[in-house]
Amino acid sequence: MMISGVTKSDAASRTTVGAGYARGLLGLAVSKGANREQLMGRCGITEDDLADQDNRVPMANYVALMRTAKELTGDPALALHYGEALDLSELSVVGLIARASGTMVEAFAQLNRYGRLVVEVEGIGFDDRFQMRKDAEGLWLVDTRKNPNEFPELTESTFARMICGSKEFGDASRPFVKAVRVTHARPAHAAEYDRILAAPVTFDACENAMRVDEVWQDFKVARASRYVFGIFSEHAERLLEELESARTVSGQVEAHAIPLLHTGELCIDTIAGKMGLSRQTLYRKLKAEGVTFETVMDDLRHRMALHYLDGQKVSVNETAYLVGFSDPSAFSRAFKRWTGASPRYRAAA
Repeated sequence: MMISGVTKSDAASRTTVGAGYARGLLGLAVSKGANREQLMGRCGITEDDLADQDNRVPMANYVALMRTAKELTGDPALALHYGEALDLSELSVVGLIARASGTMVEAFAQLNRYGRLVVEVEGIGFDDRFQMRKDAEGLWLVDTRKNPNEFPELTESTFARMICGSKEFGDASRPFVKAVRVTHARPAHAAEYDRILAAPVTFDACENAMRVDEVWQDFKVARASRYVFGIFSEHAERLLEELESARTVSGQVEAHAIPLLHTGELCIDTIAGKMGLSRQTLYRKLKAEGVTFETVMDDLRHRMALHYLDGQKVSVNETAYLVGFSDPSAFSRAFKRWTGASPRYRAAA
């Protein structure tokens, strides 16, 4: 798999999107008036990158594509419109697998299994990205990706795709989604949320989630034979194996460490156990990449601290706790080592 602008080893620990997914967004933007050459030049994507929809494009380039496309089309709701117009079966084998699934429940299980072939997201590791949870209000489909407000456009396009795509298989008299929660602030184009999502939306919520009608689980989906389903699945498995093998060991360490970072008790033995490796094997694998467990953790804490402080939603002391420091003064010293400045200065910037 080719990755735009970087070598496989450089890009291995970064999140990526399928080239077909990026190609679909590019096509929509051009149809809305964006200049193709200008758009691709500004986001660092070439025609060769998009020639095979199974190629990978770095998430940073995809984010640049989305935001440049919004600028050049003058459409602030472009991500919602992409989800509304998107036929995933034309852009990724994942869409073909979903369409060949027996029921909506099976289709969502396949999306969880193979969704990384479309979009890799931060902090998911080996757990399902989309999880079902029930509360007093009903059944919620929750998107558990980390730091969603850094790229709320992905929430917009994902929810619009799920809601609009489900209409093909469900009952028009029983909408798939009854309510929506999103963690980002209410945008100026909120009216498009009402039109496209067709459900009450709560902004600045505690999670990104959709309350679904429980009858949707039994809706029939299959638009292809089980034989075709098997062929698509075999292809997706090969792609998934390639994607997994492209990850650095340090990237896998980070994926396991992020949920435990706030405990302050991370050690190489804990992470090695979660990865199914001995301490010595993990040490050797990290050494082969030119890093140590300590440097990987230090860099992760540095990046997560910048994320929390730049988001300006938590205090310096809370940030210290979240990245694993029980002593705020120790966090302050570490932050000055990382950046040369006080964390309080960064938080106030």
